[in-house]
Amino acid sequence: MATPYQDRKLSAPVLYPDSEPFWKAAAEGRLLIKQCADCGEYHWYPRPLCPHCGSDRTEWKPAAGTGTIYTVSVTRRAGPIAFAIGYVTLDEGVTMLTNFADCDLDALRIGDRVRVVFKPTDGGPPVPLFTPA
Repeated sequence: MATPYQDRKLSAPVLYPDSEPFWKAAAEGRLLIKQCADCGEYHWYPRPLCPHCGSDRTEWKPAAGTGTIYTVSVTRRAGPIAFAIGYVTLDEGVTMLTNFADCDLDALRIGDRVRVVFKPTDGGPPVPLFTPA
């Protein structure tokens, strides 16, 4: 039986000074990821040192907010509202752990194109989730 996504209460993320640009952009409906100014590689999760070359010259850059489902799992037993979690490979090449929203959870498939949507949290900035493109 197909399960439509229902809005569920999302916990507010823990905010740290070095991730402030990410959350400020999320509040504006924009997705940022880190890129190394030395080797040019994007990386996720955000961190001060590039995992590809070790440089400390990393910068926040706008992401297109589109990608492909790498893996997905629908959870029905963790609470009253079913949800889907998985990895999305962004067009920039990085893979993010995320939830999926605004869709038929049982219709999600590996390889499907998705786009970012921002959903409110309980007392914090909105978080990026993904929905079919």
